[in-house]
Amino acid sequence: MAAAAATTGRRVTASSSTLTIVVLAAVVASSSFPVIRGASSSSSSSCSSHTFSGKVYASCADLPRLGATLHYNYTAATHTVSVAFRAPGTSKSGWAAWGLNPSSAGGMVGTQAVVAFRHSNGSVVAYPTVLDSYAPSMAPAATGDLAFPVSGVAAEEEGEENGMVVYATVALPAGKGSKFTHVWQQGSAVVDDVPAAHPTTGDNVLSTATIDFSE
Repeated sequence: MAAAAATTGRRVTASSSTLTIVVLAAVVASSSFPVIRGASSSSSSSCSSHTFSGKVYASCADLPRLGATLHYNYTAATHTVSVAFRAPGTSKSGWAAWGLNPSSAGGMVGTQAVVAFRHSNGSVVAYPTVLDSYAPSMAPAATGDLAFPVSGVAAEEEGEENGMVVYATVALPAGKGSKFTHVWQQGSAVVDDVPAAHPTTGDNVLSTATIDFSE
């Protein structure tokens, strides 16, 4: 799997830089998660009013935590979903991440995520990583480490809105349908080109839900 595809404009491709260990606080474990219902692009939901340059998403969801939104196109024939995760509250010195957990347990551990932040060289880096524990390395994942293919990984800042948009196309795991636990997160600081730990209270430990991409 290529970690990123070539892009134009303000969108940037994934970095191949080696990153050091990041310790993330755990998402609170729960036996059930809120169910996210997607809205069509013609609905009155707040996420449907956002537009992307050169890209149209048929569905979107206003996520219940962190003021984030998820925009997506689900293709049943290929069992893939292309997403744009918006984290408007992400500062220029912060980071944002979104991912899917294909395991039955849900939550943070087992999630395959895409992480993005501004590197000290001025570029925005984005890459897939595997959250294999409550203290994951957050290093860019090798193709063999991924539970499902991810392509088109990229990210951009939203300028005046002081936010981050993360892009990816996910080949959904076979035999698991279109309903998954997804996890999203953001932090306010990146230290020595490593995302610092996010807060361990409030929305940051509740930012997980179930989503059915076919609805």
